[in-house]
Amino acid sequence: MYIHGKEILRGGIACVSALIAFISIAYAQETAQTLEGKIMQLPVMEGNISDRTPFDWLLTPEKSRAGIFRSEDGKSIIVANGMVSRTFRVFPNLATTNIVNRMLGESMLRAVSSEGAVWIDGKKWEIGGLEGQPERGYLKEEWIDSMVAVPGSFIVEDFETGEIKPSLEWKRGRWALNTEDATGKEIVFTLRGRGETGNIYVKLYFSVYDNIPVIRKRMEVVNRSGRTVDVDRFRLEYLAFAEPESPSGGDPSTFLRPNIHVESDYNCKGSFTEKETDITEKWVTDTLYTSQRNYGLQTPCILEVSPQYGPDQEVLDGGVFSSFSVYEMPFDSCDRERKGLFQRRFYRTIAPWTTENPVFLHLTSSDPDVIRRAVDQCAETGYEMIILSFGSGADAEDISEANIAKFRSLVDYAASKGIEMGCYSLLASRWISDDVDVINPATGKRGGMTFGSSPCLCSEWGYEYFRKVQYFLEQTGMKCFEHDGSYPGDPCASVSHAHHRGLEDSQWNQFHKIAGFYHWARENGIYLNVPDFYFLNGSSKTSIGYREVNWSLPRDRQIIHTRQLNYDCTWERIPSSLWSFVPLVQYHGGGAAATIEPLCEHLYEYRTLMFQNYGAGIQACYRGPRLYDTPETRDVVTGIVSWYKKYRRILNSDIIHLRRPDARDWDGLMHVDPWGREKALAMFFNPLDHDIVRTVTLPLYYTGLKDKAMIREQEGPSRRYRIDPESHSVELSVTIPAGGYTWFVVE
Repeated sequence: MYIHGKEILRGGIACVSALIAFISIAYAQETAQTLEGKIMQLPVMEGNISDRTPFDWLLTPEKSRAGIFRSEDGKSIIVANGMVSRTFRVFPNLATTNIVNRMLGESMLRAVSSEGAVWIDGKKWEIGGLEGQPERGYLKEEWIDSMVAVPGSFIVEDFETGEIKPSLEWKRGRWALNTEDATGKEIVFTLRGRGETGNIYVKLYFSVYDNIPVIRKRMEVVNRSGRTVDVDRFRLEYLAFAEPESPSGGDPSTFLRPNIHVESDYNCKGSFTEKETDITEKWVTDTLYTSQRNYGLQTPCILEVSPQYGPDQEVLDGGVFSSFSVYEMPFDSCDRERKGLFQRRFYRTIAPWTTENPVFLHLTSSDPDVIRRAVDQCAETGYEMIILSFGSGADAEDISEANIAKFRSLVDYAASKGIEMGCYSLLASRWISDDVDVINPATGKRGGMTFGSSPCLCSEWGYEYFRKVQYFLEQTGMKCFEHDGSYPGDPCASVSHAHHRGLEDSQWNQFHKIAGFYHWARENGIYLNVPDFYFLNGSSKTSIGYREVNWSLPRDRQIIHTRQLNYDCTWERIPSSLWSFVPLVQYHGGGAAATIEPLCEHLYEYRTLMFQNYGAGIQACYRGPRLYDTPETRDVVTGIVSWYKKYRRILNSDIIHLRRPDARDWDGLMHVDPWGREKALAMFFNPLDHDIVRTVTLPLYYTGLKDKAMIREQEGPSRRYRIDPESHSVELSVTIPAGGYTWFVVE
């Protein structure tokens, strides 16, 4: 009987297993039929996806519209615009099978991989993906049909399409070169786990933009498992790119990378550029790529996008975990200027708030009388904003009734004159206490971090800091916030801080605390000066990149240094997103030889610094107690600001670099705008002690002009010039006074 019972039990299990298999097959077939039906409802991708783009999107971006398509054979889904496309197979599982740089007509992928991975409760699960490719150096289309799903991976069940939504809310209220949100199309794939991850879903969002060669990806983990799960880690992207070079030996870190810009909105490393602050883009080896030329199989030819730590986030039943976003933009050239134009257009489109560029004074006092005088001077000269600088005495952490009443009154006075007011606050690079500061994972103690020591934003102190600052801004009505130090990405090994559990969730939690604050500020129309790279999370301006002690150099040396900064630091970033510096009063030393005060005694330096900064479209922190001290000084300031506002659009437009300042001969740069009344404005400077005449080749391709251009020097009469059809340039004779400058307008 016992043996007979076991046989019955085995038979029952077999029946149940067969039933489950039958149901799974039926479910898979039903899902496949649903997906097939939805794919066939998509419009067919017209033309050959590898045909080269027949226009230059930098001049005519409106020719490129985003769309979600299907291939003619119905096997693939394609997200594309006129410059870039990404192709997905859905059967037997979701996988990227092609990324095409349509500007060059080139496929950028050599192999199929997964769509990333997620680690749940300590175990890794692939997201989609196909395997079985016989050769990873290249991919034949016919191979895809015989590839199989990655065992145990999340399986695609559905997709939806729609319009791109804004990445954050932006309250407009001041001048900006671009006031429009980015537009385009989005597809959302839903994938379901199997076995242990049953009823856990991954949603993959792919957005393709109008007018710009960018595709964005992000993910969500949706928990419907009936229990709390932990998202230990995730890998948002894992793409096997074709390598531009693969030397047989040498240091792999020096090998060329694929010609594509990759940027996430999860940047935090305490610096001023995307390159310095990136913590998510990783180029790793492909050990399965055994036919590569590198003997050690060490060619970094897979793009992996993932966090530096964690995120180690608990997701309750019914809850959702959201990743950061990654943006991918291929280039069509290795030319530095052209690649820079791609990146600058990226920020103008994806983060349009960076094109706000108010004219502001960095006021060094919080004395009410000094502030009111500064407000009056700003209103008279055309300035638009006052930032109460470091050392002014303004304290955003003081939320006493008296302090709020004081600044509310001053903000109201400024508003009555059309002037916005804001203040400065230091967050990082300060020591609070052993209980509050970031704990160094290497030592178990505070210190040794990015700025030595910094408070952990997820301590009780950190949460209280943000509560106070937000309350102060709300109650005073200030519309600008300069946030020094910001969050430099320090992980924290403390296990006693209230709002993170340990090292693995510390970076994620701190970043989202500060990013949430910046989102709130942007939603409420508060302008953000942040000397860290938070453009995609709401900041409008960061430091152009300088050593503070350089503003203690003699005034004449500051003039050349300023122009070098304006030239060197505007290749990848737009002018309106940068601030420079002018020490009206002593900054880090240097005494009287370094400062502009008394202003009336140094009008040449004051005027020159203003002209070259405003002319570059770059606001400097004019740091001092006043803008002018005599009627003559007032007229100089008013004249420069008036000139800037007259040409504001073109002076905030793209920069073309003409000749770098070297103090040996002329230097210059030119703004271009193919859609404006002024197509270009070129500025020329002479560092020498005598007048010079130079013949300059003026490149006009990016103005959009074809045959001829009307060019005038300053406000003089225009002269017609023929544009060379091959070089797209004109020859211009330029006379520049000793130690001076001139400028030309192209119409």
